[in-house]
Amino acid sequence: MRRLLTVTLTGMAAAPLAGTALAADLSVKVELPQLSVAEYHRPYVAMWIEHADQTPVSTLAVWYDGKKPNAEGTKWLKDLRQWWRKSGRDLTVPADGITGATKVPGEQALTFTDGKAPLGKLAAGDYQLVVETAREAGGHELVRVPFTWPPKAPATASAKGEHELGSVTVNLKP
Repeated sequence: MRRLLTVTLTGMAAAPLAGTALAADLSVKVELPQLSVAEYHRPYVAMWIEHADQTPVSTLAVWYDGKKPNAEGTKWLKDLRQWWRKSGRDLTVPADGITGATKVPGEQALTFTDGKAPLGKLAAGDYQLVVETAREAGGHELVRVPFTWPPKAPATASAKGEHELGSVTVNLKP
């Protein structure tokens, strides 16, 4: 059985038009499948934005087990290998507005505003939304979805994982 995890990211793209700012939306749907395995552990997940050349821009969310005694859950963050190498090792956890508990398969919504943490002021350009997941006694997977910010017209882009992630879809609205 598969369940859908929905993540919504919202950004405000400053664009001069008759002296007003236009809002742009970035919504993301991430499918975290319910796996039928003997020993299921909730996945650790990192979500970030990077430039088209794969240099990191901003970590948006990190879900991990922060309730383990002696902060033991943080030692497994390095299993989110790409995120860890790019920026995770420099992040002090818990990080307000970024880190949170692991999620069960299902729908989850997050909102980010351009100019505010953790998204920051996202300049115009080509980017990738990256979602990486790792699960104890399970697998590891990374999915990249390219997009251009700010959107000039409604657009959709998607990519699909094979095991730990289903489809990851980015919908952009000017």
